[in-house]
Amino acid sequence: MIHQQRFRIKICGTTRYDDAVTAVQAGVDALGFIFFESSPRHIDPEEAKLIIEQLPPFVDIVGVFVDKKRKEVEEIIDYCRLDYVQLHGTESPKYCERLTRIAAPCEVIKAFRVGPQLTAERIEPYKPHVKGFLLDTYNKNAVGGTGEVFDWSMIDKLYLQKPYLLAGGLDVDNITQALESVCPYGIDANSGLEKEPGRKDHNLVRAFVRKVRNYEYSLFANTV
Repeated sequence: MIHQQRFRIKICGTTRYDDAVTAVQAGVDALGFIFFESSPRHIDPEEAKLIIEQLPPFVDIVGVFVDKKRKEVEEIIDYCRLDYVQLHGTESPKYCERLTRIAAPCEVIKAFRVGPQLTAERIEPYKPHVKGFLLDTYNKNAVGGTGEVFDWSMIDKLYLQKPYLLAGGLDVDNITQALESVCPYGIDANSGLEKEPGRKDHNLVRAFVRKVRNYEYSLFANTV
């Protein structure tokens, strides 16, 4: 397996300015804002915009949606000036294609919940229309934020052929093992870094980023 030497870090479920600033100062690459009303980490576009407007440059802003009407997603993209949309529902390849075309330069990431039912054939039609994928844990009662880890060995069978973010129960205790096991393009952490839904534990955020960067350093040290 060829290891890259820098992993992109996204912290999702941002609802508070202090949490966003802490994550940025710790060195994350992207922040996720969940615009799914049923999520305990849901944020209104107006509140998200207030946070986003105060962030420094070179931090990617990701909007998370679940089966929302495309027109409403486009409106939030424009209003909040999103860099990426992350689709966690049953959005079709055609939905992704139209959103990619109309919402440019905002890019589309399609999320899949990994379980026995997920196959490479199901993912294949999305490849021409998305920038990458996010892999989360399958749970019949939730579309994300479960805090559960899935069987990472299943990833190879999906033949993604595009960059992907690894999600699903990542925390300070298991992130090094995750990076050693599957070497994703990036990682997406949420519930494993919280005090309660929507409220991040700043010490855990800093420790999480530090562990990722320490692992990167070890890779670099082994190549020189």
